[in-house]
Formats: sequence, structure tokens, C-alpha cells
Amino acid sequence: MDKNKLIQKWLADELTEEENNVFATLDEAPFYTKIIEDATVFKASNFSKMPDFETFKARIEEDKTPVKKLQWFTPMLKIASAVVILFGVYYSFFNTTLTDIETSVAQKTTIELPDSSRVVLNASSEVKYNANEWDDKREIELNGEAFFDVAKGSKFDVITPSGTVSVLGTEFNVKQRAGIFEVTCYEGTVRVVTETGTEILKVGDKFLEINKTIETSKHTVPSPQWVDNMSQFERIPVYEVLAELERQYAVQISAQDIDTEQLFTGGFVHNNLEDALMAIAEPLGLTYEILKQNKVRLLISE
Repeated sequence: MDKNKLIQKWLADELTEEENNVFATLDEAPFYTKIIEDATVFKASNFSKMPDFETFKARIEEDKTPVKKLQWFTPMLKIASAVVILFGVYYSFFNTTLTDIETSVAQKTTIELPDSSRVVLNASSEVKYNANEWDDKREIELNGEAFFDVAKGSKFDVITPSGTVSVLGTEFNVKQRAGIFEVTCYEGTVRVVTETGTEILKVGDKFLEINKTIETSKHTVPSPQWVDNMSQFERIPVYEVLAELERQYAVQISAQDIDTEQLFTGGFVHNNLEDALMAIAEPLGLTYEILKQNKVRLLISE
């Protein structure tokens, strides 16, 4: 017997013993049985009856031609409807589930998107996208920092709390941290859309927004240096430089009495904490102490 026909007869409780044994061998049998078991505990809401409707219903009943009543139909119809509803919820849930990838402090990772584009996530960053709907909805949510190496001919939107970056076969970096939104184009063209307007970036262009102040500039490096374990900054507030060091080394930095709003140009490596601290402290006229429990204190030099 056809499988669909067998399932229909099972829903109608019309299977013979032999057919029931065949139904039990179906791969789908446990799934349908579980849904029916869940559906049987559903309870309809109690509704008050409207007098006018009852009168109208009585008039219809007087003229209605008697028909043979199928005892099994009403409860099984409810259950069959529940099957349809539950299956729809089941399909919708699994078809819209987002792929969520997150890095912790002192961690980087590389992922491949459904179109073979490559994404490198920096520390304390997160991306989300729907692989099942990628062909229709090419969107990636980003919190943190990521480098995108886009497959030739592919395009998608990178959505951040600070703005959206649209791409077409290119290489670019997006950084979205507290109060800072930075987009750097290394190949091709990208479009950056924020509350203040739209910017088109080409190779060598960099877009920087700090606390709603926008600045565009040029760069000459072929790729983001953090991918190779080196953080570089150009006129970036010290508080963000220290925050990045905390992300890369999983430390807590105390900078009491230090002006962390001042701008910093320079960089630090990701594989040696002492070298990194020295690279930040010396240009700012600071000293540092490495304490216990992954804590660091920055001090003004006397």
C-alpha cells in the first residue's frame, strides 16, 4: 500500500492488524505517534454561547438533511489538524534556526559561509546567519570584529549595531565595539550604511566612526594585522586599545587616574604580554605591574 495512503488510514484509525504492523515499520511512525500523543493533551478553550447565534443555529438544524455521523471523524480531525500545526511549527523552527558562532577572550576562529566565503573572527566576537535561507536572505549579524574574504561573485550584508556593510566579491574588515565602528576595504568595493549616511569604500579606503564622529582615510596594508596576531591602531582612544589587549590576553587592566580618552597610534603583539604592555605603556609615559589572577595595573610614570 502507498505510504501516504497508509498514514491517512492510520489517522482515521482504519488500519487492519496487518496494515498496522506495516505502519509500525515506517521511519516516520515514531514521529507521527509522538505528535498524536502530544496532540491528545490539547484542550480547546471554553467560549460563552451567544443567544442570537443559538437561535440562528436552531433554525438551520430544522432544515438540515440528516446525514450519517462518523464517530471517529471529529476527534481524529482535531488530531490531524494538530499534526499539521505541529509539523508546521517543527518545520518553521528548524528552517529558521540561526548558526551562531562566538569566540571568547584570547581566541580566534575561521569559518566558511554557505557560499564558500571565509570569515575570521577576532577575540570576543560573534556572528549569526541562517544557512537554510542563505540563497534568499544573505545577511550576517556581527558583534565584535571579523575579516571577510568573500567568494568571487558572491554578495551579502554584514549587519552590526552601528551600521550595515554590503559587499560584492571582496576582502574587508569590520570592527564594531563600544562606540567604535570601523570598516577597512582590502579588495573590491564595499558600501557602508549608517544613521548618518552612506559611504562607498574602494581598495585602500578606511571608514571610522567614533561616538558618531566620522572619518575616512587611506591605508596601505594588504590585510588586517590582527589575523597574524598583531593589533595596530591609528588615532584610537586608549580605552579601546586597553580593551583589545584584555580580549587578546584574557586579563583585567586597571588604569585609574590615566586619561583613557587620549588617542593612541601604535600596536602590540598577541603572543607576549610583557612586550604588549611595554608597547602601549612607553609611548604614553606609563609603567605597568602584572599582578596575580590575570590582573594588570597601569601607572603614570614619576
